[in-house]
Amino acid sequence: MKFRTNDAFAGTPGYRLLPLRFRRLPWDAERVFVSSTAGDWLILRHDELEQVIAGTLDPNTPLGADLQARHLIAADPSRTTLAPLLSQVRSRKQCLQHGPSLHIFVVSLRCHHSCAYCQVSRAESTQTAFDLSDANAALAVERLFEWPSPTLTVEFQGGEPLLHFEQVRAITERIQQRNRHEGRNMRFVLASTLHDLNDDQLAFFREHSFQLSTSLDGPEWLHNANRPRPGRDSYARTVAGIERARSALGEDSVSALTTLTQRSLGAPREIVDEYRRLGFHSIFLRPLSPYGFARKTGPRIGYALAHFFEFYREALEQILAVNRSGYALEEAYASLILSQLLTPFSHGYVDLRSPTGAGLGAVVYDYDGQAYPSDEARMLAAMGDRTFALGHVAQSVREWLAAPAMQRVLDAGVAEALPGCADCAFVPLCGADPIDHYARQGDTCGHRPSSDFCRKQLGFFDLLLERMEHANAQDRAVLESWALPQRRDAPPQTEVA
Repeated sequence: MKFRTNDAFAGTPGYRLLPLRFRRLPWDAERVFVSSTAGDWLILRHDELEQVIAGTLDPNTPLGADLQARHLIAADPSRTTLAPLLSQVRSRKQCLQHGPSLHIFVVSLRCHHSCAYCQVSRAESTQTAFDLSDANAALAVERLFEWPSPTLTVEFQGGEPLLHFEQVRAITERIQQRNRHEGRNMRFVLASTLHDLNDDQLAFFREHSFQLSTSLDGPEWLHNANRPRPGRDSYARTVAGIERARSALGEDSVSALTTLTQRSLGAPREIVDEYRRLGFHSIFLRPLSPYGFARKTGPRIGYALAHFFEFYREALEQILAVNRSGYALEEAYASLILSQLLTPFSHGYVDLRSPTGAGLGAVVYDYDGQAYPSDEARMLAAMGDRTFALGHVAQSVREWLAAPAMQRVLDAGVAEALPGCADCAFVPLCGADPIDHYARQGDTCGHRPSSDFCRKQLGFFDLLLERMEHANAQDRAVLESWALPQRRDAPPQTEVA
């Protein structure tokens, strides 16, 4: 497809505007962030943007060439095509090509902990009625292979999945046997406290190349306060489990994330230093979510987003200081945002996808055989709201995709078509999360000006753009390296028990 100069640009230097969006920089009132449909972007002065829009900029200047390279204007419109722009859009949306690749099996709700921020229903460690049955497990494996993705990540969650390890073993073996004929690329992950690891389990994980994911909220005093259990030894058990897993499976076998409570916000440097001390090369600084027990205890353990970003700025500075000392450590969510900003590729992270990753990037098979398009949808169901239940594992994937729940997700799942998002300069780099908006605001589209999801995303983009601009050469190199990370321990994509 080619453009022709229209009458509005007659007598101008001869270029045409391509679709663009802009945002005034909160830290610099004189400049704006300008993005293309494909997610290319520039930071311009206000007067430069005014010239571009008025059609008075000379396209033969270096700025004109930069605008063309980033698909913001088309010089010589009679000879310019959309092919490069469309090719880059396709690269960013490549994660849509094969359907969900992340499949979460909730094998049990049983757990030893009583965390105030827990996002799922939990059961006593002896209540086997909350375990995934053999029949439903077999049906869930059948549904798994109905999806077309050539790469399948199977993540076992709970509760504490090690309390129903027999089912973890049975499902894994069933999948591996079936995959001899399917030929998919399989990856197995277990999200666990790691408190109950034994030699038999570790041998099984080594045989099937499992990655282990755990929660580590910081130094001992903080972790024990956030994640209480009888004996008040949660931290010691977690660290012992990490060390045991690394010894048996390798140094790169365990990743961790931290959930931040109100008490966590006073210890940004201590949390970062604890991750370094324990040999992690990635840290995921995760704010609270509005699900499960976290909703009930919000007034006691919650905080405003502004306080979270005060914490995050200080933690990020400590992480950069750690890198300057010669130890490689990245912040996992920053790496995802920077990947969106600095590369044209799709990483497929379910929270940064449009169309939404719910049901299109991830599926959850719950302990009772119910299926959900995301972990958040499962959490809502545990709270009594089954709005987003897709159906039972006895039904086909085709039936799930035709379910009213999936239609509701899809209707509000394209950020580029949502009020507020459609005009946002970050929309080519961001995602839609209809389930989160429903949980917080009671509506899948949500009200973007008052949306905590949007405030969080805008906060991350603004903060990281500002930090990149003001970084010295060493810090900038570190931040740029996170965009294409060679991580020794990748961040978990979903919640950890």
